[in-house]
Amino acid sequence: MSYQALYRVWRPKSFSDVVGQTHITRTLQNAITQEKFSHAYLFSGPRGTGKTSAAKIFAKTINCENAPTKEPCNQCSACLGIQDGSISDVIEIDAASNNGVEQIRDIRDKVKYAPSSVTYKVYIIDEVHMLSIGAFNALLKTLEEPPKHVLFILATTEPHKIPLTIISRCQRFDFKRISQQAMVERMQEITDSEKISVTREALESVALAAEGGMRDALSLLDQAISYSEDQVEINDVLAVTGAVSQEKLIKTIEAMYDSNVQQALRYVDEIIQNGKDPSRFVFDLIYYLRDLLMHQSAPGLDGILERAILNDEFIQLSERIEATWIQEAITQLNQCQQEIKWTNSPKVFIEIAILTITEHKQTSAKLEDSSILEKLSRKIDQLEKELTSMKENYSAGNTNRQPENVTPKRTPARSNKNSYKVPYEKIRQVLSEASKSELKQVHSQWANFMDALKKKNAPAHATIQNSKPSAASEQALVVAFRYEIHCSLALDHKQTIESLLAEVLGKQLTIIPIPEAEWQDVREDYVKKQREQEDPGENNEQQEDPLVDEARKLVGDDLLEIHD
Repeated sequence: MSYQALYRVWRPKSFSDVVGQTHITRTLQNAITQEKFSHAYLFSGPRGTGKTSAAKIFAKTINCENAPTKEPCNQCSACLGIQDGSISDVIEIDAASNNGVEQIRDIRDKVKYAPSSVTYKVYIIDEVHMLSIGAFNALLKTLEEPPKHVLFILATTEPHKIPLTIISRCQRFDFKRISQQAMVERMQEITDSEKISVTREALESVALAAEGGMRDALSLLDQAISYSEDQVEINDVLAVTGAVSQEKLIKTIEAMYDSNVQQALRYVDEIIQNGKDPSRFVFDLIYYLRDLLMHQSAPGLDGILERAILNDEFIQLSERIEATWIQEAITQLNQCQQEIKWTNSPKVFIEIAILTITEHKQTSAKLEDSSILEKLSRKIDQLEKELTSMKENYSAGNTNRQPENVTPKRTPARSNKNSYKVPYEKIRQVLSEASKSELKQVHSQWANFMDALKKKNAPAHATIQNSKPSAASEQALVVAFRYEIHCSLALDHKQTIESLLAEVLGKQLTIIPIPEAEWQDVREDYVKKQREQEDPGENNEQQEDPLVDEARKLVGDDLLEIHD
């Protein structure tokens, strides 16, 4: 088997090959050239960021025949021997499988012997946090005062598990996650050297999936190369990593934000049916939303993006979506991520999270509409009071004038295209069939109906709040509204209002809205015609009394009693 994995072939052989850790490599190089390096080092950080590679390069550099130097020559017998492992003075130990006291005692017994082939004997202990408490205690004294010809380099991914007594005896260097850009540039260099055709998008996708580890990135790239045909493309990488493309993430987020439940659920089903890992999908979605939020807050810090590729679609989406919605969506998805760890049906929890996020957006929009209607109602009330005050002032200024003998004309209802068209014929039909018992039944249940409507549909409740049932038959209900605009708005919620009213009353009624001013006119006309038909003479006598006429306008015939 002659083939070697890319991460083995391209393992760093000098400090310049260690990607993204300049803050560490420069410090080590300066210490080596000035011959002020320590007897013990602790290299900590995520997997695949170059800890053991840097330790081996450090061992080569201090033992290079050209030392002191900033870089190993990789040509002398010392460099070549350390590189291939043939020099026994540089010992690599895996603490995961050699974690007992006996192994550490063996090291303690052998450190006193001088190196046989090179200047310094170097012990590289990988995954040192796996040592037992006894092994750490056995290492303490040796680590504190080793012979001058011995160095210890401890490497770990979990430094919090190492006793403080060990950490305090070492110079600690924290390796950080490698940036996407640095990994892409390194992989581009490797693929160019290996003469492998790879698209830039594919390399960026590999870097995203590697989560800051160069070794993981090269392993994934190796898999993608084996999976692909002539050229490695982004779909090859997505198939290997199980990740979701940025295009799919954008479409899913847009569907949720637009409250398009069907489309959002369709995308989720398609992604999971195509074999994508549900947990990975939620993970990608959370981090993509996080990148949107970070870009909104700090547009200049593109280096902090974890999952997103900075392109026009990403920028447009970040400009469109509100930060508060992103925060709420991340909270819901994070809860979903916790729940799907313990279930065999992760898709169900993802769908519930999608529905919750979408429903929250719809509820917020309804509350906003309700708030607007309430503000509009308050403004109309204020204007009405001002108008009443102006009329009173005008009447007071004209009390001394003699009224002109002119027959008053009814102001016709507004009929421009933006006003509500009153269905006079329907209302007259209701009046001809109306009864006081029907209206009394509606009045007795109206408060319960309004409470139920407020809980079920806040905007509909705000629309019908300033209204009053004025006439009722067995099939219809005339509702007088204080403001004409609410008549039109009520029709938008007509189905909701009628269905809920039917539940409360136990029977179906058709709602017919009418402004209060028009209702008074229609009612007076109807009453007048009814009296003319019954007793024209009596009706004329009552019409001649202006006091009775004015009282009728104020309280209506239901509450009006006339005594001689």
